Amino acid sequence: MRARYLIVDGHSAIFGWPEMQQLHARRSSLARDALVKKLRDYQDYTGVRVVVVFDGKGTSATEQSEPHSVQIFYSRAGQTADAIIERLASKYAEKFDLTVATSDLLERETANACGAECISIENLRALIDEAVPN
Repeated sequence: MRARYLIVDGHSAIFGWPEMQQLHARRSSLARDALVKKLRDYQDYTGVRVVVVFDGKGTSATEQSEPHSVQIFYSRAGQTADAIIERLASKYAEKFDLTVATSDLLERETANACGAECISIENLRALIDEAVPN
């Protein structure tokens, strides 16, 4: 059985959920932290490994993760999170059971062409709500 991974377009999720938008309006780090917490809970309850990708501003793409935690990627300045998500999908879709969650239609088509399953941000929310007890 292949390992299961969920790759999430972080800003699609933040701007797709009203409560996350409100947090982002106050301070973007609050929204990122709240999203990562939801995704960590989902990972803990389902065993699906979660990777979240955000647009970044640094000179190189960076990764932040702790053992057994959600992997977090930030794109470098001038690069989009979409590019990282598409690269991950093309590299890993054949090796793992890979699902990409984004509201970006072109990104979904590209990831799907690489062999990844794709879901909308609304469906991601439903997955999380179904899997994680309140």
